[in-house]
Amino acid sequence: MKRLVYVLPVLGFLVIAGFLFRALFLTPTTFLPSTLINKPAPKLALPALDGQTLGFGPAELAAGHVSVINVFGSWCAECHIEAPVLMRLAQEKGFELYGLVQRDTAPKIRAFLAETGNPFSRIGNDLDGRAGIEWGVYGAPETFVVDGKGVIRYKYVGAITPDALRKEILPAIRAAAAS
Repeated sequence: MKRLVYVLPVLGFLVIAGFLFRALFLTPTTFLPSTLINKPAPKLALPALDGQTLGFGPAELAAGHVSVINVFGSWCAECHIEAPVLMRLAQEKGFELYGLVQRDTAPKIRAFLAETGNPFSRIGNDLDGRAGIEWGVYGAPETFVVDGKGVIRYKYVGAITPDALRKEILPAIRAAAAS
């Protein structure tokens, strides 16, 4: 009986350590579910970044064309990596590409866009983070595909790679256009 008092904690520790060790080698999931998929986009009008661009809101998102909304910031390292892919995306037809600036200032964003290029037809500014909360944003960059009726059809979390553009974003845009 005394032996069991010493053996059981050791066995318990080994079982827990085995599960934790195994978890180190599992492939991480990049899918973050969104409760907003197939629901109307938030009814929030975003002010323009500055006088050089227009903001956007529910009227623009339900104007009959697919909208792609990219959440970004000058402070976001992955946004710098994603920028060339967004420039390529902007050359595609059949949708509008909007930027949603998350907690950043106009001068910093203008410097970022001067460095990376500006793929956006409209840029809304989310200074206080309220839009990010309503859109269910985990962090930048994130990209949403909204159909012509203003319904969110797809969400992509992280920097868009050329492979993700081809395999996920463009098919989601085509599917939203067909809905």
